[in-house]
Amino acid sequence: MRSMLTKSAARAFFVVGTGVCSLAFIGLTIDSFRQVPGLTNESELSPAVVRGKQLWEHHNCMGCHTLLGEGAYYAPELTKVFERRGEAFIRAMLKDPEGMYPGERKMQKVDLSDKDLDDFIAFFKWIGKMNLQGFPPRPSLNPIAVPTAAAGTPAVAGASNRPQVYNQLCIACHSLGGQGGQVGPPLDMVGSRYDAAYINKWLHDPAAVKAGAKMPKLPLTDEQINELTAFLSQLKTEVKP
Repeated sequence: MRSMLTKSAARAFFVVGTGVCSLAFIGLTIDSFRQVPGLTNESELSPAVVRGKQLWEHHNCMGCHTLLGEGAYYAPELTKVFERRGEAFIRAMLKDPEGMYPGERKMQKVDLSDKDLDDFIAFFKWIGKMNLQGFPPRPSLNPIAVPTAAAGTPAVAGASNRPQVYNQLCIACHSLGGQGGQVGPPLDMVGSRYDAAYINKWLHDPAAVKAGAKMPKLPLTDEQINELTAFLSQLKTEVKP
């Protein structure tokens, strides 16, 4: 016959088991709180980041977007948006969503000052640097955003040498080698249609080159424009993905 626990033995087993599990739970909780400052880069929690979080809540961005796993799924997830898109894209998108994607986006235009934009960007940058231990998972797609060529090295028409700003900003609207958006025209062989001077002038201010141009004036630095000009002007043959 199988032996059964006595009432006193069962009680002792329950008490000891509950105590051990409780101690393990408390220990894990203490360890989690101990790791929070390092995992969240608490030392970089600047006033701009705090104001960016306040703006996020004030404008109810969570009503459409997801951040750190919380929010709605109507619009893109933004936990790693700074890494994916960079400052130039975020600034341009927040300033004028319709200008970035004419007739394509439903994001409401919010009246934000330059200071507000700086704070939003600081907030997204801080969020993106958190050690979330693999969250959110990266999509299993062919890599698009790749490091730019080394300083002083001429960019060539290969995917491995696409400038970082191209992968963060231009690819949202234009395609190259079959990768990218469809809002603007493909950029394959753009260097055979326009010379470097024209491309550089266009990147500075599209409307000044062509009245009524749908492409907005992007917040690019002179260095970024020169880098894009060098890259795009060399696209004289069909680019393979």
